[in-house]
Amino acid sequence: QVQLVESGGGSVQAGGSLRLSCVASGYTYSTYCRGWFRQAPGKEREGVAGIDNEAGTTYADSVKGRFTISRDNAKNTLYLQMDSLKPEDTAMYYCAVKVGGYCDDSLDRSEYNFWGQGTQVTVSS
Repeated sequence: QVQLVESGGGSVQAGGSLRLSCVASGYTYSTYCRGWFRQAPGKEREGVAGIDNEAGTTYADSVKGRFTISRDNAKNTLYLQMDSLKPEDTAMYYCAVKVGGYCDDSLDRSEYNFWGQGTQVTVSS
């Protein structure tokens, strides 16, 4: 079983930055891809950024050039650096991991089998 705990959310003004962290514990050594997703009220959960086992990264068009996903394998931690935040980035942010196989699309939520509880990000104009 894998446990994921996100932190780093908060309230910022437009143009500001936040860094989200996701610490994983449990059965993590065969984690093949990891991702960040977000869900705004009344909207479906969408992929924001993903990273595979070779550290290849994928981003949603809406965050390219502003967000950076990274990982520290020694700390079992996934990060999401968010810069130039916009009000439309306001959402609950979730980290996710896939254990037991490679991802075809690291932004597809159906790929993942473990999820964190989420951390709220609020961006004011």
